[in-house]
Amino acid sequence: MAVNLLEYDLEGLAAFCAGLGEKRFRAVQLFRWIHQKGEADITRMTDLARSLREQLPGVAEVRALPVISEHVSADGTIKWLFDVGGGNAVETVFIPEEDRGTLCVSSQAGCAVGCRFCSTGAQGFSRNLSCAEITAQLWFAEHRLRQRLSLPAGTRAVDNVVMMGMGEPLQNYAALLPALRTMLDDHGYGLSRRRVTVSTSGVVPMIDRLRDDCPVALAVSLHAPNDALRDELVPLNRKYPLRELLAACERYLDKAPRDFITFEYCMLDGVNDTPALAHELVRLVQGRAGAPAVACKLNLIPFNPFPASGLKRSPRERVLAFAQVLQDAGIVTTVRKTRGEDIDAACGQLAGEVQDRTNARERLARKPVRIPLVAAGASGR
Repeated sequence: MAVNLLEYDLEGLAAFCAGLGEKRFRAVQLFRWIHQKGEADITRMTDLARSLREQLPGVAEVRALPVISEHVSADGTIKWLFDVGGGNAVETVFIPEEDRGTLCVSSQAGCAVGCRFCSTGAQGFSRNLSCAEITAQLWFAEHRLRQRLSLPAGTRAVDNVVMMGMGEPLQNYAALLPALRTMLDDHGYGLSRRRVTVSTSGVVPMIDRLRDDCPVALAVSLHAPNDALRDELVPLNRKYPLRELLAACERYLDKAPRDFITFEYCMLDGVNDTPALAHELVRLVQGRAGAPAVACKLNLIPFNPFPASGLKRSPRERVLAFAQVLQDAGIVTTVRKTRGEDIDAACGQLAGEVQDRTNARERLARKPVRIPLVAAGASGR
């Protein structure tokens, strides 16, 4: 099968072209045609040498992901379902806002972390996506939207990418890294490091690697202020507990493009939303709970229920009361506005189609969430 050129960042494409006897500037030309102009037909890349245009179709192609479906929300959010083969499909979401267009990109077919409030995890895990499959989501969305919105040449449709779709990005690091470099490259999409966010449930060693290899904005799925509760909600916490996770976040800030880490906190009715837990969260992030202080922003996320979870969304007044405790402590806190809920495109709703190899559904059905006594809130003010 011909090589999919979406698999390469610029350095990888330069190495591929060198293997064909071509100089680096040909790789730059090719890279620009693919990512800046969205051209998939090599024969139409007119400033490439004729010999290269004739040689490439036999060994390489720009292979997009087949689109299974497209749904448009009443609020303008768009969700695409892409076929990645083997009975698996992944979802990608575009969220239009007044000051930016955000694309939520998937990194795996399913997810093996198994957070209790996430429908992706309930679908189980099949496999990692390739770099080409990650990059293809941005390639398709950017150039489809440019046409749909009739944007003038040089105007981006997507200027903010969040790796918050299906999967744990840092458990697919080998494919994630070149995809990020393509997003950032001035010959590719030219996105700012501040406008590319990797969201993780807390894979501590890979947070350190990302800091050294390609520091972009970092969001951490926190969801609890103590290990007992987080063990229940985010099983990865049993391997990388809060003390280790916050230490990694503090180290990340040394090279991060922003001077804060975003902590995501999904608000679950009667589970992690009490005033006592809000005060405990303050002590955690301010370094008074045995963990290092971390400059952060808290993003409180309304839970989007799905049948297998057994969980409910916190009432809005409780979310606002929780936020007030954080704000009174001087912590920048936002309550995320739910977008695309009517097409199941909101946070935690992405499920796609996954040929599960982990028996996630059965395990979830057998194990209801247990709220540790510490979470009930003996501590607090």
